[in-house]
Amino acid sequence: MRVLFSTLRAFDVLIFCFCIVFCRSKARCDRVKRCNRFKMWGVQDMDNNTAISRHDPFFHHDPNQSPPIARNHLHGELLKRLRDLIVNGDIAPGAKVPERELCDMFGVSRTPLREALKVLAHEGLIALHHNRGATVSPLTLQEVEEVFPVYARLDALAGQLACSRLTEREVADLRDLHGRLKTLYERRDLQKYFEINEAIHERIQLGAHNHSLMQFLRYVTSRVRRARICAARSENRWATAVVEHEMIMAAIEKRDGPQLAILLHEHAMNTFESLKLSISNGKPLKTA
Repeated sequence: MRVLFSTLRAFDVLIFCFCIVFCRSKARCDRVKRCNRFKMWGVQDMDNNTAISRHDPFFHHDPNQSPPIARNHLHGELLKRLRDLIVNGDIAPGAKVPERELCDMFGVSRTPLREALKVLAHEGLIALHHNRGATVSPLTLQEVEEVFPVYARLDALAGQLACSRLTEREVADLRDLHGRLKTLYERRDLQKYFEINEAIHERIQLGAHNHSLMQFLRYVTSRVRRARICAARSENRWATAVVEHEMIMAAIEKRDGPQLAILLHEHAMNTFESLKLSISNGKPLKTA
């Protein structure tokens, strides 16, 4: 009897263990099916999302560093910040891109950072090296000669279209920016001057209300910005550029599209000529 009783107890334990394993397996299968179904609908699994948020380095940033980038705007915002660092000369031409430091600065993992670096490489701002990271591309005379005529034509076209499409509110905003530009020139505040200068050019380009044109302009503008900073370090060019901005603003006020196109084209090409003069005098192209 004792043997029979022990055998029955062992059998019961075996059945109990089998039931547990079966239930867990079924739950796991159901979970996989549910996840696959959600993916088909474009919905992510909630539990998986939570696990990512707990362990992704993006969520563990130093509050003393640059503010982290919101997850839903991660790619675009990270790309913009990296582009600004390069264009403004914070990472010098020829220097290696410090990936680890940038990850800490922006509170992101290396995966989104490297995706952004691929885009910047496509734009010509950096060079990717197999197993050696990335370096900032030097600003060469060849690049300047290639990009400035293209940019000048596109900027002129945008200005001509914008003259008839800018709203009164947009014109008023440009007038205000132009006033601030002159004040910053008088104060010799080069950094803030460039911020307002770029804002003016962007507002004019956006005023064309032409999405395709803006896509082309965005591709070349980042490369032109670095050259503009170099050129404006010449006092003569800086003073001339302010006068050219006066004429540009006057053409906008008059809604004179053809004249604005001419002025914008000359404005870009004068910057180009200033850069060539610097190179011929033996001055290296540097942004910092």
